[in-house]
Amino acid sequence: MKAYPKVSKICCIGAGYVGGPTCTVIASKCTDITVTIVDINESRIAQWNSDSLPIFEPGLEEIVKSRRGQNLFFSTDILKAVKEADLIFISVNTPTKNFGVGKGRAADLKHIEACARLIADHSTSSKIVVEKSTVPVRAAESLSRILKANTKPGVTYQVLSNPEFLAEGTAICDLLNPDRVLIGGEDTEEGQLAIAALSSVYEVWVPKERIITTNTWSSELSKLTANAFLAQRISSINAISAVCEATGADVSEVACAIGMDTRLGPKFLQSSVGFGGSCFQKDLLNLVYISECLNLPEVAEYWQQVLNMNEFQKSRFAKRIVETMFNTITNKKITLLGFAFKKNTGDTRESPAIYIAKYLLEEGAVLQIYDPKVDSKQVFADLSGTLSVNLSEVVTVSKNPYDAAVGSHAIVVCTEWDEFTSLDYERMYSRMLKPAFVFDGRKILNHKKLIDIGFHVETIGCKLNNIASSFFFQNGKHW
Repeated sequence: MKAYPKVSKICCIGAGYVGGPTCTVIASKCTDITVTIVDINESRIAQWNSDSLPIFEPGLEEIVKSRRGQNLFFSTDILKAVKEADLIFISVNTPTKNFGVGKGRAADLKHIEACARLIADHSTSSKIVVEKSTVPVRAAESLSRILKANTKPGVTYQVLSNPEFLAEGTAICDLLNPDRVLIGGEDTEEGQLAIAALSSVYEVWVPKERIITTNTWSSELSKLTANAFLAQRISSINAISAVCEATGADVSEVACAIGMDTRLGPKFLQSSVGFGGSCFQKDLLNLVYISECLNLPEVAEYWQQVLNMNEFQKSRFAKRIVETMFNTITNKKITLLGFAFKKNTGDTRESPAIYIAKYLLEEGAVLQIYDPKVDSKQVFADLSGTLSVNLSEVVTVSKNPYDAAVGSHAIVVCTEWDEFTSLDYERMYSRMLKPAFVFDGRKILNHKKLIDIGFHVETIGCKLNNIASSFFFQNGKHW
């Protein structure tokens, strides 16, 4: 088998949470390859070229600054980068459709198709085109058909699937030391050569045994399946958390016990208010839709239930806040700690905090929100649109957690930021109205200590003995 020409120039279309970190790491490891990340969003590219990157990811800024301007470039000149590239990553958004056939479930591939047509229109040399975005099964086949239907003389294309398996908050570590790299392509000589070319890029720092090659369809389905299985574990332990609250068991103890079983393992067994992020819900909905289209209603129903359980978890936590606070929160100030969907990221897509905030606002609450990586502009953007209240009158975004707690009736922990475990809760308690409540939606706080301070504490997956907080002040002393 002849060798494929060595990859010397890479273009990544899409400067978001996948394309940005992935190609930054490639540039840092393969210093002989020129990597250009392009996007039509001028402000986003400007941020990538500034000291304030558009996304937060531990370790990302240091790598960007070390390679930017050397072999790593960020640009809005998409056509130039496409023409010059040997290999093109497509890392654009594939949101759930909000109209037409498959509305609310199917992935909208309009951006993928637009990229394919742009590549076909402007390429003057052969390309390896790699779908990096999460796509439904057989999307690569559609890409290939568009490219081949518009091929110029002397230009050929090979389409590969190379899904990302990154977890936001640990993306750089995941890229530097991946569990596996998955590459899918056609079972032809040309397809295998293209796979070998992309594999050679990763082999610079990834052990060859961790690079898995499959056919394109298996690669595409593996990505959806991985996210479905992870979401399933979260919904499973959250379902058990409801049983624990009703019986007196502690979901953390249950999770520890079953996690020690080597067949199960301990990961993704932390019960919480629910999962969020750009992938889990979208990919599950996609899997449900694919199953329905394949006339597999039982399979579709099975995966739909994982989503239903996630909605149930968010709903029952929100209702519990209202019920615990004497069934009314009208005009009560409530502090939300955390707005991102998980710690170590500023990403709020599908964040449980959005659901909780909207529910509390609809019940008449006044919110004081603090998140170390989410700014006020993003908070207001996420809460706008469907509420019947004037957000500027009922929502305040604070610059620190202590200001957010002033005059508050309750603290609701929505994101598991490490800093929330070491806050001075006595100081916060002293500035709140009494009785003061804590609702730990991530099960990360020291509940006994909070109760001793005087808080009434509610959390996920266990009943707490709030005896210490049932006696407020007597003779000027707290009992």
